[in-house]
Amino acid sequence: MEDRSEEDCVQENGRSDETNNKPSGSPCTSLKMFLVALSFAYFAKALSGSYMKSTITQLERRFDIPSYLIGVIDGSFEIGNLLVIAFVSYFGAKLHRPKIISLGCLLMSFGTFIIALPHFIIGRYEFETSVRWMMNSTHNSSPCQGDSAGDQPGISPQVPSTGCEGESNLSMWIYVLLGNVLRGIGETPVQPLGISYIDDFATEENAALYVGCVQTISVVGPVFGYLLGSLCAKIYVDIGFVKMDTITITPADARWVGAWWLGYLIAGVITLLSAIPFWFLPRSLPTAGSRVQKMGTQEEASFIKDTPHPKYKYQAEEHSSFVEMAKDFLPTLRTLLGHPVYVIYLCVVVIQLNSLIGMVTYKPKYIEQHFRQSASKANFLMGVINIPAVALGMFSGGLLMKRLKLNIMGAAKFAFCTSLIGYVLSMFFFTMSCENAKVAGVTVSYSNVDSVSYDKHSLFMPCNSDCFCSSSEWDPVCGQNGITYVSPCLAGCNTSTGSGKNTVFSNCSCVGVTGNFTAGTGQCLNKEDCDRMFPYFLALSVITSFIISLGGTPGYMFLIRCIKPQLKSLALGFHALATRTLAGIPAPIYFGAIIDTTCLKWGQKRCGGIGACRIYNTSAYRIAYLGLTLSLRTVSFIICIPGFILLSRQLKEEERKSVLHGALTNGGTELEVLRKEEFVVLNSDQAMHTTDNSTDRHTQL
Repeated sequence: MEDRSEEDCVQENGRSDETNNKPSGSPCTSLKMFLVALSFAYFAKALSGSYMKSTITQLERRFDIPSYLIGVIDGSFEIGNLLVIAFVSYFGAKLHRPKIISLGCLLMSFGTFIIALPHFIIGRYEFETSVRWMMNSTHNSSPCQGDSAGDQPGISPQVPSTGCEGESNLSMWIYVLLGNVLRGIGETPVQPLGISYIDDFATEENAALYVGCVQTISVVGPVFGYLLGSLCAKIYVDIGFVKMDTITITPADARWVGAWWLGYLIAGVITLLSAIPFWFLPRSLPTAGSRVQKMGTQEEASFIKDTPHPKYKYQAEEHSSFVEMAKDFLPTLRTLLGHPVYVIYLCVVVIQLNSLIGMVTYKPKYIEQHFRQSASKANFLMGVINIPAVALGMFSGGLLMKRLKLNIMGAAKFAFCTSLIGYVLSMFFFTMSCENAKVAGVTVSYSNVDSVSYDKHSLFMPCNSDCFCSSSEWDPVCGQNGITYVSPCLAGCNTSTGSGKNTVFSNCSCVGVTGNFTAGTGQCLNKEDCDRMFPYFLALSVITSFIISLGGTPGYMFLIRCIKPQLKSLALGFHALATRTLAGIPAPIYFGAIIDTTCLKWGQKRCGGIGACRIYNTSAYRIAYLGLTLSLRTVSFIICIPGFILLSRQLKEEERKSVLHGALTNGGTELEVLRKEEFVVLNSDQAMHTTDNSTDRHTQL
């Protein structure tokens, strides 16, 4: 009974063992195990990748680095991938593919752990503050003292403090960069070797279903990645090592750093677990060739052999040596790059991916800075709203393409129209704006007059001239008048009562004329205009994400169908190489650099030098971020115009050749029939002539 069920499972998958020996494991079971393992590996790599994007602001603040360096770190994953993709794709297929994938998962896990390593090296996080936690304290020292700035509590000195030499020699963010490069190297074999393994050992009708299952699971990964980022952003970075009662800032503060390292440890463990099943899977499963020979008749085998391949299938040439393939590579590549429709399509995709990658990378940061939301809430909304909308759009696009039976021109028009509609809707983001936060001396003057031409000298006014304050610190307090001041000292506060988050600063000369006004810790939460606009922003964001992603599947099918079948593999490979090199790596870097130009107030590192940005010019940030995104897409639409013209000419030329070829084929067939009839007649005449001669010869005898 057990042997019978195993035989049914083998036949169900179109596989049969060529030998009479009982296989060590059922091919059906092994293939399903591989499918489950690969789905889990896709989930793990998608989770860690999306978690990296969710920790952008946390890493900026923890390591005191600008946004463009975060872009370098984010792009380092693609760099690691490109370093080994050619070797893995070529040599990996000739080796034990499941074990190569397992090694890749182990390397991804190791890289993820390295990213979290700096947390355990650099010590506790210290942020700028003049507030001290003092048990049973009712009266603290005055923030505004007529003494040197270096003696004031909470004032960062202008010279590097002692103990900085060792830290300044090596920036800890380099470990994050190195870990992300290792993640990129480890991720390389998962997709090409995993998909090829399924394609080799699954039946043709099941292969597409299996690949679809894997891709679906990979969409779930980013949802959990952003949710994990949301959870960790709520937890203080040094949780478990400090008393939370002594922390005087909240998750809404620009100095807050969440437990970014905790998510990487969790992602590393999940990736490590995904490596285990591959180690126990076979190098190969029984092939399907023997089934045709054993179970089918000679006529069936001949019919299967002679069945024409689908239009876009291409059977690779056999008996091709490596030297022959190498010699043929450059001419083939030249032929591919000489295809004008493919080249234009590639340019359009690269430009649009620059826009998409830059937008997605910094979207949580945009929500934080522009709409004054916490990092936790921004990540939660990305995971729960945006990512599912994109997944639904891609699925719906493929379904619509099947229902509408779109040809190559139809797929191109569909992708163009969805992208254009999303582009038009995205313009409405410019109208969804918030005012700059009112920060005295930064965005407004001390007299509450709008002024965003920030200069450090604008922080000093007669009301705080006797306080000897530092202009480099960021320790905001909210005045009773609704204006935020960079520090209690710059607010001219003379006394303070309470401790921790409950500290109240009194007699603040800059807050009111009489000097009897108070200020509380933290930035003022004047965001009524943002709260009204934010739901509309979310709704429009979901709609545009869905519409733009509708064209994803038709656009990819256009890539496959716009070229000759012989060039398909090379076209897909070159497409992946170009998009990673020209979009995946540079987009986060220059997007981050442009965002940095909108910073109004930089933080200062403990050891000297500028750190992470504390406050941005909201209007400039919106124009730079959205303007760059839409400008790139505008360029891509302009390039599409000659692309459609060339595609139309190509289709007309192919149609003309097809008609001509059909006419020649029909004519050739008729000619062949005539030749066969003539051949039969000649044979008949010859046979009759031979018979007559034989009869005469017999008569003579």
